[in-house]
Amino acid sequence: MSYASSPELSVLHAVRVTGVADDLAVSHRTGIDRATASELLQDFEAYGWVTHVEFGDVGGWTLTERGRDEDSRKLSEELDRADARAAVEQAHKEFGTLNGRLVRTCTDWQLRPTQGNRLASNDHSDPQWDGRVLRELMVVGGKLTQLVDELAGVLARFGGYADRFDAALTRASAGDARWVAGIGIPSCHVVWMELHEDLLATLGLPRGYESESR
Repeated sequence: MSYASSPELSVLHAVRVTGVADDLAVSHRTGIDRATASELLQDFEAYGWVTHVEFGDVGGWTLTERGRDEDSRKLSEELDRADARAAVEQAHKEFGTLNGRLVRTCTDWQLRPTQGNRLASNDHSDPQWDGRVLRELMVVGGKLTQLVDELAGVLARFGGYADRFDAALTRASAGDARWVAGIGIPSCHVVWMELHEDLLATLGLPRGYESESR
């Protein structure tokens, strides 16, 4: 049976995975009503776990070092309670085999080498080039769905990543190029990076662990 995270962990971890998130974004991501999410975020601010930041017109909550430590502690406890370590470790291993493929595909979306410039930006004027990239993303998305379904079968909070990836890919396929690798929106690449952070945080592994372990 899938293990459901506590509201406290769900909200705190949503801030960690997204980096910066306002009350509404946290509510949407966790499925917790906005009033409850806002109340928890205010409590976390009082505990010194989150702080509110603003960058121009964009503002939201971000974790402090104390908040990151608390999130890590809660994640470790949840992993033991759910007896989910083996499943998450296997998912992380499978994710690693897909990660290079996703990165190469996003690079192909952003760059389209020419005879004189191998780093030329892709202006998306070649439907064959873009179509090939989108088909590859669909294949990766299918494998992601399998991985996420297995993960969500043991830890419910992993559910949703595949749906968000597919939603971004649908928008990209409809002609909005931003939704493959854009920032500031839940593009395919952003969703992928959030899942990567989620797997690392859940297992207590540092960013860059894969490179260091090779």
